[in-house]
Amino acid sequence: MLHQFKAISLSHKTASVAVRELIALNEDEAKQLLVKIQDFFNVSEALVVSTCNRTELYYISDNSLSAALIKLLAAQKGILAQSIQEHFEVLDDGENAIKHLFEVCTGLHSQVVGDMQIPNQVKQAYQWAADTNLAGPFLHRLMHTVFFTNKKVAQETTFRDGAASTSYAAVELIEEFLTTQLNPRILVLGLGEIGVDVCKNLVDKDYKNIILCNRTRSKAEKLAKTLHLDFVDFNSAEAEILKADVVISSLATQQVFIDNNTLAGHQGLTFKYFIDLSVPRSIDKNIEKLAGVVLYNIDEIQSRANLALQKRLDAIPEVEKIIAESILDFNDWSKEMVVSPTIQKLKHALEQIRKEELARYLKGVDEKEAELIEKITTSMMQKFIKLPVLNLKAACKRGDADNLIDVMNDLFNLEGTAKVK
Repeated sequence: MLHQFKAISLSHKTASVAVRELIALNEDEAKQLLVKIQDFFNVSEALVVSTCNRTELYYISDNSLSAALIKLLAAQKGILAQSIQEHFEVLDDGENAIKHLFEVCTGLHSQVVGDMQIPNQVKQAYQWAADTNLAGPFLHRLMHTVFFTNKKVAQETTFRDGAASTSYAAVELIEEFLTTQLNPRILVLGLGEIGVDVCKNLVDKDYKNIILCNRTRSKAEKLAKTLHLDFVDFNSAEAEILKADVVISSLATQQVFIDNNTLAGHQGLTFKYFIDLSVPRSIDKNIEKLAGVVLYNIDEIQSRANLALQKRLDAIPEVEKIIAESILDFNDWSKEMVVSPTIQKLKHALEQIRKEELARYLKGVDEKEAELIEKITTSMMQKFIKLPVLNLKAACKRGDADNLIDVMNDLFNLEGTAKVK
């Protein structure tokens, strides 16, 4: 089954955001796609991972279904397969597909190396597979191994330390200076790429009192609806700045938007924090001269992110070593699956012989003696079968399992072609 595991992947490495958003799948769409894969191709196990940075399909099949799956995905999204086909990476080798999944889940392939959101997104994809009955023994074992590996990476390396993106570093900074403040009011000014990322990270951190403000009202309204947040018109920005405990600005502007005049109504009784992620800057540096005002600019935020990123990059060899060890263990288990049916047949055949012989000779034996004989013969059978099982598992690792399976079948008539007498 290891060699039957395959994948197709479209990600930020192979496609622009304009292409990625064409095939991004929500939960309902992902489940619909899984059902279609099962119905159309008789696939027994499959996984669909879809995030803002990637859409990937993992499946078990004797044959490559990459072209057909791309067409199926395109049809579901109402686009031409030709428009996305060239952007997909095809992984028809089982070991490469498994290695790719491990690396995706740990964050090695993320735009922000070591991304902490991806493990939860893969867990969500696994749940979708389970909900549609497309998570079988192979996928269950694989996913639990992946999650265990991810936990090990987090515990034993510095790969997840710190915030390695500007937007996440900004949110991490907010956590530091709002440790004692309950439900702070946070205003996000400007909803370009970095502003949107900030909003998503704030929501992930469970902040509730977030207000969005953007020059284009429709964009603020749409994002607010998606993330279940509040928004205000841009002409209300100055009033909202005075109300907010934290102001995060990523406005695209050629001149300062927030200055001392903007804060003329600020009483200075409590701290007000400003984070300027704009280039050129949208907040006048002189506002820090006002009582209770603290300002961080993008250089300070980026410096924090760069330090965290370097720590993560330095940890990559350790992460790769942990992944390699986990894949080796999983591959051993996967190979043993080949002989599992033979082992079960052998156990069943020997148990049948034991029961038949006991039934023949235990007539008239009292209950205590029967229990003792049962215990002795069961123990004998377990010891007798131990060596063949160990040899079968060892043969798997050597790649000789098929020959030994044939020998076992012949010796013990495991296919049931002749009745044991």
